[in-house]
Amino acid sequence: MLDVAVLVSGRGSNLQALIDACAADDFPARIVAVISNNPGSYGLERAKLAGIPTAIVNHRDYEDRESFDNAIDEELKKFKAKFICLAGFMRILEARFVNRWRDRILNIHPSLLPSFKGLHTQERALESGVRFTGCTVHIVRPEMDEGPIILQAAVAVDPEDDADSLAEKVLIQEHLIYPEALKLIALGRVSISGNRSIIEKAEYPKEALISPALTD
Repeated sequence: MLDVAVLVSGRGSNLQALIDACAADDFPARIVAVISNNPGSYGLERAKLAGIPTAIVNHRDYEDRESFDNAIDEELKKFKAKFICLAGFMRILEARFVNRWRDRILNIHPSLLPSFKGLHTQERALESGVRFTGCTVHIVRPEMDEGPIILQAAVAVDPEDDADSLAEKVLIQEHLIYPEALKLIALGRVSISGNRSIIEKAEYPKEALISPALTD
């Protein structure tokens, strides 16, 4: 059983997907703590409703990123967490912290990395005219939205989509692949080689996706 701490800043919908997955008797990970930098995060309420311990490490209480990261690390040690999932955690972790937890931090990003790193991903996808966007679960590296990719889900962009509708379509896929990626890691089926992940006994689609659909 892999003991996981989840870091959140906002509403925590991906946290809820992880909570729901971990509630299954055969799921190989459990959430031992939910930690937020935002005292108003609804993710804290989700954790409390599920009976999961919580902690607040407000970044405004610390003079620099290093001291904030150290405070997070102390909470992780307190809860004896062995792995970290970032679920809408809106703070950049210092390289020293990331390297301390190397290959033990998982993140989900609402684009098909390496495209559209950072914020406002759906707006940028629409502006660029891509036919597909999606989401990516990856191991965290010090550089923003970098690291070995575990799972990705692609979503076709409809001409009628706006940023909100596209984000909702992507979010549905986020809730599916984030727990699945954590499960693969907890089962020991993921190994990291350089900037790539290798997944044991994985199956890959043979069919291509084309958008818009080809016509006769």
